[in-house]
Amino acid sequence: MTRPYNFSAGPAALPPEVLTEAAAEMLDWHGSGMSVMEMSHRGKEFTSIIGQAEADLRELLAVPSDYRILFMQGGALAENAIVPMNLLGNRHEADYVVTGAWSIKSQKEARKYCSVNIAASSEADGFRAIPPQDTWRLSKNPAYVHICTNETIHGVEYFWTPDLKSAGLPDTPLVADVSSHILSRPMDVSKFDVMYGGAQKNIGPAGLTLVIVREALLGRALPVCPSAFDWKTVAEAHSMYNTPPTYAIYIAGLVFRWIKGQGGLAAIEQRNKAKAETLYRCLDESDFYRTQVAPACRSRMNVPFFLADERLNEPFLDGARERGLLQLKGHKLVGGMRASIYNAMPLAGVQALVDYLREFERSHG
Repeated sequence: MTRPYNFSAGPAALPPEVLTEAAAEMLDWHGSGMSVMEMSHRGKEFTSIIGQAEADLRELLAVPSDYRILFMQGGALAENAIVPMNLLGNRHEADYVVTGAWSIKSQKEARKYCSVNIAASSEADGFRAIPPQDTWRLSKNPAYVHICTNETIHGVEYFWTPDLKSAGLPDTPLVADVSSHILSRPMDVSKFDVMYGGAQKNIGPAGLTLVIVREALLGRALPVCPSAFDWKTVAEAHSMYNTPPTYAIYIAGLVFRWIKGQGGLAAIEQRNKAKAETLYRCLDESDFYRTQVAPACRSRMNVPFFLADERLNEPFLDGARERGLLQLKGHKLVGGMRASIYNAMPLAGVQALVDYLREFERSHG
């Protein structure tokens, strides 16, 4: 049976090869007689799974040796609280750059723990671009500076990394929510101090959260921080302080191995470029559809677009489903349509969407 193309923003499609391998190992992982879901997280079987997953992720992202990789729970939304609880120390202010719905959520959650300075925001312009760094109004001594490097809802992506040293903040940690585009291309981890993200985009099923943190930042947690969310505690326990999301980690490990088999992140990036360019070219050539994001910061992962006549939204979605093009309805905050084209989406799926976009325009334009 031919599977439909799933454009969901998350939980998102997984590589068919990963799903096939997981299905084959569902009842018996490597002759252990157990499903991964039935294993003790402290047994030799699962410790080998999580150890290999961490090693593969460290290799894929070239994570420096002075950074710790944490497998946690709660999603990026929980990390919005966990970040300030772990980084404030004896400071009382943090800086946030707001470029869409998710960085709005991040700064709102942080306000429960500290004073928040909005260093820059593109809200007045409808979140169509990322404010240049030379327009940011950073605090003199913030505990950290937070950005969201890919906004899933509004479709903007950073293709540059802020330089806090040039802004006069050489010792200030740079924190990034990378949920929606981690592992879609190489990233220089050393330019960030904390990277975090939910797994349900390019990594695996919902339930797992990744945190990559510079080791020197461990041990700053506020007294109110729950022990299971204290990065130092989690790091010292090798992500085993409490029972981790074992099956989600197992699937993530299969995905990491799949990415390596595809040629690593450099090869994945070229595929993602080709997919994004194919879709944006089709949208740009049409007056029937419109996109709002400035070309220089258009996300390669999440492509929001709108029909010129919104009365055609439901017929458009009905026709898409009939052709096996699923989950194209835009987020309720912005409406319209959204195609999320993560790593597991093949170029053939994007081409099928482009063919349908042109067909629908011919019949309804």
